[in-house]
Amino acid sequence: MKVTNYLLGYKDLYIVQDTDMFNFSLDSVLLPNFVSLTKDTKKVMDIGCGNAPIPLILSTKTKADIVGVEIQKDVFDLGCESVKMNHLDKQITLINGDINEVYRKYDSCSFDLITCNPPFFKYQKDSNVNDNDYKTLARHEKALTLEQIMTIAKYLLTNNGTLALVHRPNRLIDIITLMRKNNIEPKRMRLVYPHPDSEANILLIEGRKNGRADLKIYPPLYSHTANGEYTDEIKKMFENN
Repeated sequence: MKVTNYLLGYKDLYIVQDTDMFNFSLDSVLLPNFVSLTKDTKKVMDIGCGNAPIPLILSTKTKADIVGVEIQKDVFDLGCESVKMNHLDKQITLINGDINEVYRKYDSCSFDLITCNPPFFKYQKDSNVNDNDYKTLARHEKALTLEQIMTIAKYLLTNNGTLALVHRPNRLIDIITLMRKNNIEPKRMRLVYPHPDSEANILLIEGRKNGRADLKIYPPLYSHTANGEYTDEIKKMFENN
């Protein structure tokens, strides 16, 4: 069922979702609040943009042109509705297609920043996957792998351009290895924990194309209080400051 909601606590910003599909989660809020944005950030790409939560949130933080690429047509259509509803057509452009093909249409060094909330799990033929294909493609590396993301980022990013990912901590070694293989140097990292006494369940990491080795690890981010509410730091991400 298709519904229109306020996008978190952002005033006059809406997002169109479908309850039968894979709706955006906390990951898509954390990433645009973690990524480095400067006055030199002129062009951004969000790979696997879904129904466009990351482009929408980024539009409140930067004047850069934002391109979102989404392979699933029905999900892409929801994103287009959201962009049009929020009158962001001039800043956000959404493309329906496979990023493995779409990126070849751009010149190399075309983007200052690439963001991605990718599928977290490696896909094999015997993988235990959800019958709902929307969720399968969102969660499993069936249509997009980490290695493909790094190859694409190496080609599309400007010199010193930034790749920012939200992922799972158990893929950290894979991410760092593949970043360095593609001349993207890990520069910033933060782990997110449900509670102070729990294991980290979300990884935020940012790398710079042709950057120098200098990884900064930020303090832990706790997402929930003891009574199950979001922490104050998370709540601050839910509104346009």
